[in-house]
Amino acid sequence: MKDIKAIKGKYYIHSLISEGEHEHQDFKFAITDAAKIAHSISAFANNDGGRLLIGVKDNGNIAGVRNEEDIYVIEQAAQMYCHPPQDVKMTAFSVEGGAMVLRAEIMRAERRPVFARDIDGKFRAYYRVKDENIVAPAIMVRVWQRKQADDGCIFSLSDAETALLRYLDEWGMTTVDDYMHGAHISRETAEEIIVRLCAMDVLEFVYTGSEFKVVRAE
Repeated sequence: MKDIKAIKGKYYIHSLISEGEHEHQDFKFAITDAAKIAHSISAFANNDGGRLLIGVKDNGNIAGVRNEEDIYVIEQAAQMYCHPPQDVKMTAFSVEGGAMVLRAEIMRAERRPVFARDIDGKFRAYYRVKDENIVAPAIMVRVWQRKQADDGCIFSLSDAETALLRYLDEWGMTTVDDYMHGAHISRETAEEIIVRLCAMDVLEFVYTGSEFKVVRAE
């Protein structure tokens, strides 16, 4: 399959499968849609990287890679459906019964955000949370873009920024809406403050299961 020779990996693959799907691992029974795979590549690249195990069902059962086209679709997703294009390292492992499982490794992107082109033609940035690929909110995308453009300047905190940090020290987390209303400032100002503090690694985003909130960075 495209000059990829399978290496023995029965016990290794089973050890990975035993971990289940999580923030850095996703199971794929088969690869049929480059756009959907681009979601996973974007999500892993915008987080801390991850891997796809192709030929593994959602329940962890090994079905094996059945079509060498899977490799081409992954490459298409990484190079044509992701912006900027991403490199994916693929390794084939032979397991029991002559089946083969393909491990596709995605590294954390050096420059974020990494966008994925959806079926509607629009580019969206995704982020991996537990075993899900979540569309990154616009404010998180702004933080990544700000970090790329950061000129390294240092500035003092404003009263509104200091108040936000004190609030987080007491209550733990907040949303843009709660901060905006509590501080009696505009949404534009609230978002700009959160973007700046996140770009400085003073704050960070956490996903609560329904929305992203900001907390003090550890």
